[in-house]
Amino acid sequence: MAEVRKQEKDFTKEVDELLPETSALSESVQLSDALERLLALEKQTRNANDLPSTTRLAKAALELCYESRDYTQLNSTISLLSKKHGQFKVVVQAIVEQAISWLPGIREEQGVEKWLELVETLRSVTEGKIFLETPRARVTLALSHYHETLSKAPNALAATIKEALQTASDLLSDLQVETYSSMERREKTEFILEQMRLLIAVARLKDAEVPAKQGKNALGSGEPEWVKAKVGGRKVNESFLKEKANEDLKLKYYDLMIQQALHQSAYLEVAKHYEKVWDTPSIKEDESKSRAALEHIVYYVVLAPHDNEQSDMLHHLFANPALEKLELHFNLVKSFVTRELMRWPGIESLYGPFLRTTPVFSVSKQWEDLHTRVVEHNVRVVAQYYTRITLSRLTVLLDLTPQQTEETLARLVVSHTIWARVDRPAGIVNFRSKRGAEDVMNDWSSDMQKLLGLVEKTWIGMNAAQAAQSRIKA
Repeated sequence: MAEVRKQEKDFTKEVDELLPETSALSESVQLSDALERLLALEKQTRNANDLPSTTRLAKAALELCYESRDYTQLNSTISLLSKKHGQFKVVVQAIVEQAISWLPGIREEQGVEKWLELVETLRSVTEGKIFLETPRARVTLALSHYHETLSKAPNALAATIKEALQTASDLLSDLQVETYSSMERREKTEFILEQMRLLIAVARLKDAEVPAKQGKNALGSGEPEWVKAKVGGRKVNESFLKEKANEDLKLKYYDLMIQQALHQSAYLEVAKHYEKVWDTPSIKEDESKSRAALEHIVYYVVLAPHDNEQSDMLHHLFANPALEKLELHFNLVKSFVTRELMRWPGIESLYGPFLRTTPVFSVSKQWEDLHTRVVEHNVRVVAQYYTRITLSRLTVLLDLTPQQTEETLARLVVSHTIWARVDRPAGIVNFRSKRGAEDVMNDWSSDMQKLLGLVEKTWIGMNAAQAAQSRIKA
């Protein structure tokens, strides 16, 4: 492609005279003659570096083909003009944009076949050209949506659905739109979200074909697509989504991120995403949507494994005034915040009838995860108040079998949530490690300093009181 150089001659007059003549020829079914004359003058204007005239002639040639409904000639003319020696980038951009504007009309009037031919021509012309990366992305998006519609056909076979959806996803995934400098940020974000949406759709389709017993990492599963979707989520600038004009993109983005996090059972990430949704002005203005988002925050915070971050988020949520309006959810969070035992039969009878009707806990896995979190909370409470306890007594407090109790203790010890050692022959669980002489002496020294400090403070207070009394008596 040639750069714009100094114009050697102005062909405006010749172009003004030629365009009406070629239009008349085209109307009298002499399209080839009209194109021949246009291309002959186009060569002269191109060699003379007359950019405006070259652009007008190129667009006029396409216009004649389109008005004559000769789409084969239209495709060949687009390819021919784009490959001309020394052709201007601006001219190629102009004819590509012009052809793109005709795509909806061609599809509606002439059907999908002619539309696909023009789409493939445009993709061929724009391939490998940085200055045409944005038009190519738009054409590819339209082609991707076409393949997606094939997967939704009523009588489509399973293999056809998978192939069409995979093709749609692959087409968009090939576009690295985050590197496109000519594309606006909003459009760029929309492309990335479409990439993520299709990747997740393909991943779900593949996962459905893999037997559950083989796991999500089995050969042929959708795990690669899930990973790509997660990577795609990192390309989105979350600060850009905070703008009022981009709330629709924000909600779509966090919906996709919630799906991705749920696949990995990353409950804390899901809670964070729902918190972002709840903070959206349009959601807060709608009472039902605001309530639903806050409820989901509660559900996934309590489902998340205990760590510093989860504990911090749980306490912040408990202090949120909006939670007090949801009595049942407030009490559920309060149970996890309070350092008291939560007996599972009581929790199940109190919260089960309501929670089991929700979409979150209607899934058996997530209900079992809630049971696990209640048990883990109880173990942490016991570890705080007991230094030693018999395994039989701990089993009763946790409402578990001895084997389940040992498995829970082992899991919490490995995750460094608690410190514990099980003496199985004696049936005793120790929650305090053996302390060395140096640790004992340090604690004794610290306690003695505190004691002496209190004695000194008391002595000073007594002296002050005696002095006050002596002055009163005097």
